[in-house]
Amino acid sequence: MGGENTEYGADQIQILEGLEAVRKRPGMYIGSTSGRGLHHLVYEIVDNAVDEALAGFCTEIQVVINPDNSITVVDNGRGIPVGINHKAGIPAVEVVFTILHAGGKFGGGGYKVSGGLHGVGASVVNALSTWLEVKIYHEGKIYQQRYERGKTMYPLKVVGDCDPELSGTTVVFLPDKDIFEETVYDYDILKQRLREMAFLTKGLRICLKDTREGMEREKTFHYEGGIREFVGYLNRSKEALYPEIIYCEGQVNGVSVEVAMQHNDSYTENCYGFVNNINTPEGGTHIVGFRNALTKTFNDYARKNKLLKDSEPNLSGDDIREGLTAIVSVKIENPQFEGQTKQKLGNSEARGAVDSVVSKQLEIFLEQNPTVAKATVEKSVLAQRAREAARKARDLTRRKSALDNMSLPGKLADCSDKNPENCEIYIVEGDSAGGSAKTARNRVTQAILPLRGKILNVEKARLDKIYANAEIKAMITAFGTGIHDDFDISKLRYHKIIIMTDADVDGAHIATLLLTFLYRFMPELIKQGYVYLAQPPLYKVEKNKKVWYAYDDDELNQILTEIGRDGNNKIQRYKGLGEMDADQLWETTMDPEKRILLKVTMDEAATSEIDLTFTTLMGDKVEPRREFIEENARFVKNLDI
Repeated sequence: MGGENTEYGADQIQILEGLEAVRKRPGMYIGSTSGRGLHHLVYEIVDNAVDEALAGFCTEIQVVINPDNSITVVDNGRGIPVGINHKAGIPAVEVVFTILHAGGKFGGGGYKVSGGLHGVGASVVNALSTWLEVKIYHEGKIYQQRYERGKTMYPLKVVGDCDPELSGTTVVFLPDKDIFEETVYDYDILKQRLREMAFLTKGLRICLKDTREGMEREKTFHYEGGIREFVGYLNRSKEALYPEIIYCEGQVNGVSVEVAMQHNDSYTENCYGFVNNINTPEGGTHIVGFRNALTKTFNDYARKNKLLKDSEPNLSGDDIREGLTAIVSVKIENPQFEGQTKQKLGNSEARGAVDSVVSKQLEIFLEQNPTVAKATVEKSVLAQRAREAARKARDLTRRKSALDNMSLPGKLADCSDKNPENCEIYIVEGDSAGGSAKTARNRVTQAILPLRGKILNVEKARLDKIYANAEIKAMITAFGTGIHDDFDISKLRYHKIIIMTDADVDGAHIATLLLTFLYRFMPELIKQGYVYLAQPPLYKVEKNKKVWYAYDDDELNQILTEIGRDGNNKIQRYKGLGEMDADQLWETTMDPEKRILLKVTMDEAATSEIDLTFTTLMGDKVEPRREFIEENARFVKNLDI
């Protein structure tokens, strides 16, 4: 007995240490303490409810943003067990919320497949919350327990009766202000992720409700068609190449595979992989299997039906996947991810399983739908030709050797420092602003590239056309990294790429065109945080030979309140950068000591939504764009009328 006791004591110490460790190093468990980590807390609790749905016990999940930015998650699953866990000697629910690496997903029994693996989700949320309350409805009783900063406040107790038929769990938590930089939830971020979860678990109903003052809204997601509907949703702002959504499903060696796909008339590929409902932005073996099957099946079909001549080369995977939207969702018992954040699947059996399911079913689909097959192959052949033309154009745009400095674009005013870490490039619209910027800059570290007019909208163009565009060519050459397959971040010549446009509608449009180009062709620059937006001031205030600058209306009012509102105030509203002389431009927008820069970031987990936003706003179809504007119009600030 004595031996067991000491062991229990050791465990006890370790447990306390565990949650302390989470509070000391939150980044290790939730990625960061910024807004991303804050939203991650919600996903952890919702993931547990979705795992109940995958096991077939839960049909509805409710997520509520409460007025104080606490979160309520309600599900109608089996409810977290309330019995005593013999190993720990406390109720199972308390184990789940207070002990790291405790959960029902380590093998057998509770869950066949689940997104949770490490048993840290619920306890991490608890550790990083000021308080958390859990209620469990089980066999006609309501059980409740409260924790504060991960510490149990009282033993699990029965607080009332309920209908014996009723089961489920309600979790309410308030993120800890001492840990998170930001504790205000963003409805749209949660909406995107919950929508994704509902698509991936067909039949599950997820309801999101915002009850904060002035922000009240509600949305329910429920898709009987599952990932088929997901592809339809992602393609709604594009023209589909054929009406059918190709769907394959099957089970091989214990891996359950679901794939839905459809081609559209755009030139970008959007393939998203999910494992047990968790997004894998970096792909993995399931995506490799899917690509292999796609390339092989389409080539075999094209050869067999003489859509490719004997003299023509095989279609490459890239050609076939041009304009493809696909969802590859696998459910697997013991997924092996590369890294804690689950960005990439490593299980080798997933590759074979996806490959065999897609190969067989896609072959049958193409045989039954020859018009779809023909349309896709024709598009792929055009893509192949364009790729060839682009290769030739690219060979011409490649940077010459270091000796041949003439290869830099003529319009570029380069900086003299050669160490990229110290260098920054300003991309400026128009020559007039470019002239002021060239005079104003610090020649050692700041380079200026003026662009004439609006660059090409890359969302609507093929590679060969993009390479032929002089403005884009100048940017590619100036950055030095190359694009697409040739992209090499180590060759980047500037560690800050700053988009500096006028503070009007046209300026915003040019900035959006530039961001579309960077996102589609050099996404790594954004991911690694090299892209910034300059913030030129909107107003200049002069009084008694003193000068102030205001970057928005609020700041202007603040300045006027401080200096007094009278007839001596001279207020100038800047319409564009060209109105500023070099000194003013340096002082307000380019001086590293005083300027305001906004860093452009992206959340890799939300790539499907980012892609959709770009195609909605920059694509050809008007209807989705109108919907987007109507939906978001009430949130517009600083409208330039």
